[in-house]
Amino acid sequence: MNQYFATVARGLETIAVQELEQLGASQVEPGFCGVSFSGDLALLYRVNLWARLPFRILMKLHEFPCQDAEDLYQGVRSIDWSSYLTTDMTLAVSATGKTKQLNHTHFTALQVKNAIVDQQQDQFSDRSNVELQSPDLQINVHLDQDRCTVSLDSSGESLHRRGYRPAVGAAPLKESLAAALIQLSEWQPEQFFYDPLCGSGTLPLEASLKALNVAPGLFRERFGFETWLDADLTLLEDLIQAAETSQLEQLPAPIWGSDRSADVIDQAMVNATQCGVSNHVYFTTLDLSDVTAPSDSGVLFCNPPYGERLGRDSDLGAFYKRLGDVLKQEFKGWTAFVLSGNKELAQSIGLRSSQRFAVYNGALPCQLMKYELY
Repeated sequence: MNQYFATVARGLETIAVQELEQLGASQVEPGFCGVSFSGDLALLYRVNLWARLPFRILMKLHEFPCQDAEDLYQGVRSIDWSSYLTTDMTLAVSATGKTKQLNHTHFTALQVKNAIVDQQQDQFSDRSNVELQSPDLQINVHLDQDRCTVSLDSSGESLHRRGYRPAVGAAPLKESLAAALIQLSEWQPEQFFYDPLCGSGTLPLEASLKALNVAPGLFRERFGFETWLDADLTLLEDLIQAAETSQLEQLPAPIWGSDRSADVIDQAMVNATQCGVSNHVYFTTLDLSDVTAPSDSGVLFCNPPYGERLGRDSDLGAFYKRLGDVLKQEFKGWTAFVLSGNKELAQSIGLRSSQRFAVYNGALPCQLMKYELY
């Protein structure tokens, strides 16, 4: 059994625990901006393929006391890197965290790289080259409370970049955050889903992938673990084939998105085509003032501008009031979820929320507000 750590956005640790347990992880424990868990190689591949919330899945190699550069160098050098790296493989090192004496991540990463290639030079009179874009082995070191954890990054490019989204509007939601909001809402695929401010379509698309049981990792070109020395590409292919055969052929209930901008609706449709759901999700150009409920009940989602993004100088207060009016007048019988990073603007909606979830959109603290519309 290997030890793994899934990095997630701050505030999503608890629901990430649920997701990992559903995927078969054991010894699952929430931490800060991540979740530790145990499992075999098949679980590592399955989590990379299926998990909707994490950014990266790290496999822990070693942990040791570390206060200064010498501790770091010797601790990293004590690992037998020939088990993970040959001299003709490329490598990259990323560093997070700090100690009192190691407080510059670039220096930390450089020291780790030096320890690895010095070991290679001593053993083989040759060394790996550094490749920052898509290395054969991505190494992660994390410093915290005078301890260093060395891990291998199994994901490669961040998992939130699904690979289906070549077209994005202004200030798009990360795919992983959209998936997290949907999970927090407890929306079920049997319920109508509608986003009247959908932009380039991230929320409806993530809802469609969930409802059709599509693994988000299917759109990626590669995972980091595919170039590891112990990579089992037959196992990966079996998991991919199983994922493809488990997809549903049609949505249990409609999923719609609309936006006043024809250009961003065009982007949403391109993205829908890229992830194979263009025949399932419905996008249309529609101003918020013209929005009406497409059915008697359902779940409405939206991520309106909140000053930190679009239209800083426009009258956002009036826009939020209009949103509240549309919800009150047109969506009786629905449940609405609104993500906002601006409390004053949120008050302009003029509705009392029944529940609030604290989340982070990047570094910005936000709230997902739930409204029961009667």
